[in-house]
Amino acid sequence: MKVRLSVLDLAPVGEGSSPAEALARSIELAQAVERLRYSRVWVAEHHNMPGIASSSPAVLIAHLASATSTIRVGSGGVMLPNHAPLVVAEQFGMLEALHQGRIDLGIGRAPGTDPITAQALRRSAVLSAEDFPEELFDLVGFFTGSFPERHPYRHVTAVPGLGYRPALWLLGSSDYSARLAGMLGLPFSFAHHFAARGTLGALAAYRAAFRPSDERERPYAMLGVAVVCADTDERARWLAGSGALAFLRFRSGHPGLYPTPEAAAEYRYTPHEREVVRSWTASHVVGSPDTVRRELAELIERTGVDELMLTTMVHGHADRVRSYELVADAVGLQPKGQEPGGGSSPGSAGRRR
Repeated sequence: MKVRLSVLDLAPVGEGSSPAEALARSIELAQAVERLRYSRVWVAEHHNMPGIASSSPAVLIAHLASATSTIRVGSGGVMLPNHAPLVVAEQFGMLEALHQGRIDLGIGRAPGTDPITAQALRRSAVLSAEDFPEELFDLVGFFTGSFPERHPYRHVTAVPGLGYRPALWLLGSSDYSARLAGMLGLPFSFAHHFAARGTLGALAAYRAAFRPSDERERPYAMLGVAVVCADTDERARWLAGSGALAFLRFRSGHPGLYPTPEAAAEYRYTPHEREVVRSWTASHVVGSPDTVRRELAELIERTGVDELMLTTMVHGHADRVRSYELVADAVGLQPKGQEPGGGSSPGSAGRRR
């Protein structure tokens, strides 16, 4: 499989567990996928969701980067409407200064939560999509010091953001950020795991709009993909039941801790609920190593992407790590200490240009 594989971690809080335990498991997962030679591990920003502990990406990234040594670590993503651009520049500039060449800053334009929570985060009116390019311009300006002469922030210095710029990505689930990423010459990550109907259109828009930049000479596209891999197709489907029930609870306005697969198996879905779950999971890759390898290869062939970012949402930590191990083995990733003839980790190669 001639694309990079990476990991998106939402720090799920399972029933019978706690946020502290979930965050400790995130560190263990980052160390495990580093050994397995995944290229990067990202954490997402979610708020007011009891079953997801990754509410502060910058803080969690600091811990993950300190607990690893070669894998790239970043945000998938920081939701820019929730934060002042100067704060993001300072936080991620500091992360880059501490862990130079290993930090990714993935930026999204959605708040990642409900409107009331978004207002509580920013303590102001929620920004609209029309505000996003200006916010992004300010963020880049704080990293580069490239504000125009009469810009109000011309003499504001982000410390240590200026001179310590992480690799910048745009994230999206539509063609809006795809076109913007292309126009700015940035790498682009599309949320295929929950917006699969828009995948091909967004990738086409990104590639058509792409202009070479100091960041990249050519387009670089990544897809987020929901994957559950187990020894058999049957067990993988059983483990994936937790995610289906968690999504149904979220859609019904009752998000909670991540359910066990036993609870999911016992739940009696109505016909309407089954259709909701079927639509949600249609793009998910669930099965044995052979099944997962085949479906990922088909996805790569269909989309022509450069990288896949796998997110595995199951209740048990051991099952989650095992899924990433099985995928790594199925596609031929070489764990540390096992690569033929030596060689460096793809995660230590620095920023792709």
